[in-house]
Amino acid sequence: MNAISNKSEVAKEDLIDKKTRMRALIASAVGSSVEWFDFFLYGTMAALVFNTLFFPSADPYVSMMLSYVSFALAFLVRPIGGIIFSHIGDKIGRKKTLIITLSLMGFSTVAMGLLPNYETVGLWAPVLLITLRLVQGLSLGGEWGGGILLAVEYSPKKKRGFYGSIPQIGAMIGLSLASLFSSVLTTVLTEEQFLSFGWRIPFILSIFIVVFGLWIRKGIGETPSFQKVAESGETVKVPLFETLTKHWKAVLTTIGAKFIETSTFFIFATFTISYAVGTVGYDKTVALNAVLIAAIVAIPAMMISGALSDRIGRKKMYVAGTVAIILYAIPYFWLISLKTTFALTIAIVIGFGIIWPMFGAVLGALFAESFSANIRYTGISLGYMIGAALVGGPAPLIATALLAKYNNSYIPVGLFIIVAGFISLIAMAFTKDRTGRDLDD
Repeated sequence: MNAISNKSEVAKEDLIDKKTRMRALIASAVGSSVEWFDFFLYGTMAALVFNTLFFPSADPYVSMMLSYVSFALAFLVRPIGGIIFSHIGDKIGRKKTLIITLSLMGFSTVAMGLLPNYETVGLWAPVLLITLRLVQGLSLGGEWGGGILLAVEYSPKKKRGFYGSIPQIGAMIGLSLASLFSSVLTTVLTEEQFLSFGWRIPFILSIFIVVFGLWIRKGIGETPSFQKVAESGETVKVPLFETLTKHWKAVLTTIGAKFIETSTFFIFATFTISYAVGTVGYDKTVALNAVLIAAIVAIPAMMISGALSDRIGRKKMYVAGTVAIILYAIPYFWLISLKTTFALTIAIVIGFGIIWPMFGAVLGALFAESFSANIRYTGISLGYMIGAALVGGPAPLIATALLAKYNNSYIPVGLFIIVAGFISLIAMAFTKDRTGRDLDD
């Protein structure tokens, strides 16, 4: 009788776990989508609008470079945001941290849509824009790690790769929404209307999805891993100090592994738009649509890649994707140079929609498995944010500078991707694969 009763309790517990896991997964995906929508909206407008309205110059290259500098600045403060919010997340919990980060992102994005331009207030326009961009960077610095842990720490050990891919998919959904808004607005509005008021619309309307994201997140509890740490008294006084003194090797390998994921992401999602339009001569809407299609293709590709990593291992999947992108770096730009809509779309879909998910989907679970629960938020945030600050944020800026220096040749930009890939392969050589093992062993 007791055995039957125990089985019944276990079954009931499993059912509750499944409901809780699904709720956490949805909260992770929705919150991540909102955060990345706001973040990528800036990246898209940096390529299309901000160079003209906030950083005017007689030389279009200078305007674009300044616009990309403002984009890259957020990556410099992301590690600071990661340190601040991961400290909170490792000390008092993931949930409270994620509500704060989403609120900050929402405020800064809506405020951007209300800013006057350079012609109206002069130097104050770029100063205010950059200030709000820095707030975005701080917010995202804390968001990514918490969103990943919300999914991964609730996941069954045999589905950790799949669960970890969901908040990463949120990034693609956010990018898709940002590209969709921009594409629709550039299609239905004239150039003058878009520059006058059209670009502001998605920034201001983002308040609605931010409110929805906050509502979803308030309905979840703390993750099992954090509850275990809190109940056992294993929290550390200064997670950052603990991480840097006892887990510095894992921090270095995650930084190195991040190089290929972050450099290619921002080359595909941001730089390609300005390169295709300004250098090759594509129509603005065509370039935006190509990125949008690739991001949509990437969503199921990431789910497949995450699930496949649960079967063959995180490390093998990451290495395979890195090798593939190294081989594709030069052909990617060659396809774009053909100057046809089909070639541009195929180029971005292959690189961004198919190859990138092979490591992009796996990164969250791979990083989470590299650190113990009491410093996990801090560890994965440091690796992710420092890697992004070193290579991801500056990637469009570096690529634009290489184009200017080498007479619009795409070969140096391709070589930049290849170098990032080899650095990530070296990092992966020192990374342990913990696929299928208990997360908190």
